[in-house]
Amino acid sequence: MSSENTFGQNSWLVDEMFQQFQKDPSSVDQEWRELFEKKGAPDTARGTERVSPSASGASEAKTGPKVARTTTAPSQDGRETKVDQAAAAATKKNTSVLPKPKQSPLDKIGSVEVTPGETQLKGAFKAIAKNMNESLEVPTATTVRDMPVKLMFENRAIINDHLKRTRGGKISFTHILGYAIVQATKLHPDMNKNYREEDKKSFAVQPEHINLGLAIDLPGKDGARNLVVAAIKECETLSFDEFVTAYEDIVERARDGKLTMDDFSGVTIQLTNPGGIGTRHSIPRLTKGQGTIVGVGAMDYPAEFAGASEDRLAELGVGKLVTLTSTYDHRVIQGAESGEFLRDISQLLIDDKFWDDIFLSLAIPYSPLRWAQDLPNTGINKDTRVMQLIQAYRSRGHLIADTNPLRWHQPGLPTPDSRDLLIETHGLTIWDLDRTFHVGGFGGKETMTLREVLTRLRAAYTLHVGAEYTHVLDRDEREWLRDRIEAGMPKPTGAEQKYILQKLNAAEAFENFLQTKYLGQKRFSLEGAETLIPLMDAVIDTAAGQGLDEVVIGMPHRGRLNVLFNIVGKPVATIFNEFEGNFKAAQQGGSGDVKYHLGFEGEHIQMFGDGEIKVSLAANPSHLEAVDSVMVGMARAKTDLLRATEGREDNPVVPLMLHGDASFAGLGIVQETLNLSRLPGYSVGGTIHIVVNNQIGFTTTPDSGRSSFYATDLAKGFDCPVFHVNGDDPEAAAWVAQLATEYRREFGKDVFIDLICYRLRGHNEADDPTVTQPVMYERIGAHESVRTRYTKDLIGRGDITEDEAEIAAQDFHDQLDSVFSDVKASEGKPSEQTGITDSQELTRGLDTSISEETFKRLAKAYAELPDDFTPNKRLKNVLKNRGGSFESGDIDWGWGELLAFGSLAEQGKFVRLAGEDSQRGTFTQRHAVLYNPENAEAFNPLDHAAAEAGNDGHFVVYNSALTEYAGLGFEYGYTIANHDAVVAWEAQFGDFANGAQTIIDEYISSGETKWGELSSLIMLLPHGYEGQGPDHSSARIERYLQLVAEGSMTIAQPSTPANHFHLLRRQALGEMKRPLVVFTPKSMLRNKAAVSQPADFIETSKFESVIDDPNFVATGNTKVDGADLDKVETILLCSGKIYYELAKRKEKEGRDDVAIVRVEMLHPIPFNRIKDAFGNYPNAKQVRWVQDEPANQGAWPFYNEHLRELIPDMPEMVRVSRRAQSTTATGVAKVHQQEEQSLIDEAFAK
Repeated sequence: MSSENTFGQNSWLVDEMFQQFQKDPSSVDQEWRELFEKKGAPDTARGTERVSPSASGASEAKTGPKVARTTTAPSQDGRETKVDQAAAAATKKNTSVLPKPKQSPLDKIGSVEVTPGETQLKGAFKAIAKNMNESLEVPTATTVRDMPVKLMFENRAIINDHLKRTRGGKISFTHILGYAIVQATKLHPDMNKNYREEDKKSFAVQPEHINLGLAIDLPGKDGARNLVVAAIKECETLSFDEFVTAYEDIVERARDGKLTMDDFSGVTIQLTNPGGIGTRHSIPRLTKGQGTIVGVGAMDYPAEFAGASEDRLAELGVGKLVTLTSTYDHRVIQGAESGEFLRDISQLLIDDKFWDDIFLSLAIPYSPLRWAQDLPNTGINKDTRVMQLIQAYRSRGHLIADTNPLRWHQPGLPTPDSRDLLIETHGLTIWDLDRTFHVGGFGGKETMTLREVLTRLRAAYTLHVGAEYTHVLDRDEREWLRDRIEAGMPKPTGAEQKYILQKLNAAEAFENFLQTKYLGQKRFSLEGAETLIPLMDAVIDTAAGQGLDEVVIGMPHRGRLNVLFNIVGKPVATIFNEFEGNFKAAQQGGSGDVKYHLGFEGEHIQMFGDGEIKVSLAANPSHLEAVDSVMVGMARAKTDLLRATEGREDNPVVPLMLHGDASFAGLGIVQETLNLSRLPGYSVGGTIHIVVNNQIGFTTTPDSGRSSFYATDLAKGFDCPVFHVNGDDPEAAAWVAQLATEYRREFGKDVFIDLICYRLRGHNEADDPTVTQPVMYERIGAHESVRTRYTKDLIGRGDITEDEAEIAAQDFHDQLDSVFSDVKASEGKPSEQTGITDSQELTRGLDTSISEETFKRLAKAYAELPDDFTPNKRLKNVLKNRGGSFESGDIDWGWGELLAFGSLAEQGKFVRLAGEDSQRGTFTQRHAVLYNPENAEAFNPLDHAAAEAGNDGHFVVYNSALTEYAGLGFEYGYTIANHDAVVAWEAQFGDFANGAQTIIDEYISSGETKWGELSSLIMLLPHGYEGQGPDHSSARIERYLQLVAEGSMTIAQPSTPANHFHLLRRQALGEMKRPLVVFTPKSMLRNKAAVSQPADFIETSKFESVIDDPNFVATGNTKVDGADLDKVETILLCSGKIYYELAKRKEKEGRDDVAIVRVEMLHPIPFNRIKDAFGNYPNAKQVRWVQDEPANQGAWPFYNEHLRELIPDMPEMVRVSRRAQSTTATGVAKVHQQEEQSLIDEAFAK
């Protein structure tokens, strides 16, 4: 192919390059040298010296400088917001279609200078003239078509608005028209042909590819401008995004003088744009080697509407037109083909699929506007339709919000139907955009154009925050949220922006430092979610400004070290020492825990205010979400304390709960805890939830991890608002944090922030996520960190300089490095793990009795109810027996327990009892709270008595929700935050505590040794074999005994109401703070033998861990007069209800050779008391451990293992029990009776 048809109208450039080559071959690129060495000088260059074109031939640059704007939104404090900016842009009034010129053209005549004479055409001008002469040889024809561009204007505006807020860049009309030309050329390949002659033969050449030529202004060395045509190659293979990238690459390299020879060659179809200077219609010349050149005219309204006003144009539905001309080589292209070519371009510009393709390619989260005929305002009034559109955005705008930093739609997750966010769904069209409608006060206006309505809606609901709030039932809440969301986010001040950047610097630098210094060590980094740090900081800062007392944080292990350092204020030296293995246990002799499970307490000083607030982070295990209810219990305890001691009436403690997206949707404890949030005994005035949504759970993606669209959809079921936030926008995250904290204060409810981010590394630092998520991690690998992005944003806006950013980041690294060096230089070592047995002082010599007066006052509380309270007639005997219990005696279990709680409350203790149906009691035994049958009014007699005592004590009893996991966790959390409170949790049946096994294993049994958490929680677990089946018999004594060591818990099974009373009071009044597990009775509640007398509460002064046989030994280990202890040959060692069955048989048979010894405290094993009991019977040959439970359950396995070690010289011990079983008990009542009979028979066998 010759140079003329290869380079076309770029031949002048070839001349210049050849002249340069002749002077210095090395001054041109290799490909130019190869061309000239092979073919010699081009025809146009021979004998012509290089002459630079004159400046008068230069054209003006058309590209203005970019202006970078940040992502912000409307203001509640007077600052301009994104909504304000968008609305202002949308409401700018266009001047008339043909504005009156500011200066008459005639005014310029005087400045025009003309020099008569001749000027030789040289260089580019000579080449142009030559090309024009040669073009006369091409027989061309031109087809002309007017095309509507209304839709292109509107969709381009949507695209550019989105690009401005996200990745930057701008789409021009020429991009769109050029892409449409390419698509139409694919439909009409003949338009890509060119004509060639060889040996007097004519050929129609069909090129392999569509190479679109672009006319570009190039500056010359003398400042003049020249026109070159460069080609975008293989356009038919490019998506729109790729086409724009290729287009901009050509233009940029042209401006920088980096175009290569290949760029100038091979143009098959050309685009020229005389419309840029206002030309409506142009017929360009066709250069040899090309088949078609498309001219794009100016875009304007038809001339007949030149004087029409904007309102009139909108009313009439008049849109702008563009004239396209197709000038083609008539030798190979026919007029009909050219006409259809332009027709298809016109259709593409209004075609749904064409625009869908463009929006999809650019990842625009909205649907494009659609071409439609103007619809008359009939049927439903268009004002109503606009209001419906507004409501659609309020309720479902979040579906198209730009909240995913990866722009990633998880394969397999459903795509919600968001068609109600399209104007056409509501019977509106693009012709309505500039018409004015009634909007009912939306945006503070009564009327507004549809364009401004859409602009405001998109700015409020579809930027980096997607809000879900219209499901909230309360109208005041909805309107409060709506007003603030539609006002939008105020633009942060420069100081606020630098503060956010500082937090991001700290978050990223901390992770980078650990990754460098402790490569391979697990830390579950925050990388990819660093925005969490400024988000949490904003919550805490806002709470400090509200005058609140404390923020209590619960969170999983991911990002915990970062939060400990950057939010709670844990010294980095301590963290480094933990990485070095120099762990210091929180409790003397304790086991400690991994560094990413630990808690801490610190203080936050408000950055832009005078407030201060305490910050605490609860310790947690690896069991995700287990900390949820624990943390809320802590917050409730702290709140109750502040209300009692400082008289506060607000909710001064803010629970801040962090979740993972997979765990929040997948784990039932989340639902259980949420269900407590508004219950009287559990409310904390609202929890602020942050779901750190990194879009993956270990290796499981959302399509396999949840059935809901959002990870947070559960929250909507609890009437909570949800804010989905793009994790790459820390300003939006900080604003949402402030909004959520204000909402909590205003309405006292839970609120959710769904921070959508990503996880830079695997589940831990040694994990490779690309094995299971290769596509996702390819995106993550190419994604800049939020700190990098935000830093560039601030630099681009001129808020900081690059040097300032670098200095800030380096300074932080240097501080860490200095501390690291000090830690390395010190010779630390872990604390000794000797066990926690001696870490607390034992309670000794404590008198747990009450006075006679106290007993009578408590009885009087039930005997003399207030005059305005009518008790239920069915409780007549209960009230009578309790009121007269001092005189009549025979105190049952329920009343004995209440005497313990009531007396403690009278002494000034705060006593809290919670559980399923605990007010009445599962077995109708307690009646702590009475209900007036006339009006359902509740009355708590013992709390009333405590109030009258005036010691600030209380006895509160709450019926919990149907929950074990969250319910028990809450009460445990309460105890570690208020060590003086007496807190009891009651299971409906003891084995129902199985549902809370994580709390028992991870907190109650081991919290002290792992984290130094002291808890005096009381667990009341109904236990007893009465033939009720496998699920209502056993509280699984064996499990609790398996969990204990070093005195970590007290485990007891008292057999009398009085001993239970003394046990509870010892737990409440003693110095040692460790959990107490009590296996409480069921049938014994009404067993006439299982009663106590007033003297047992008044004269007996302590809990008895072992009760010897009352037929032989009295209280105080004194011999009963007349008893012959030497006759005893068999000792029956037992615990709980079985005692009464054994005592009944012994009495019936008159056996004086058998002693029954009760072990009331199972752990710590009271071996000294047991040893004393054994010593009372010197002729005992055998100890029989008798239990209802199967052989592999109950206390036997534990005592069989340990008792002989503690009492080496004890008699032989054997087991009497049911056989070993995989279940706890039979489900057949008759079989139960047979088993019990056999068990008792075996116990008394001689």
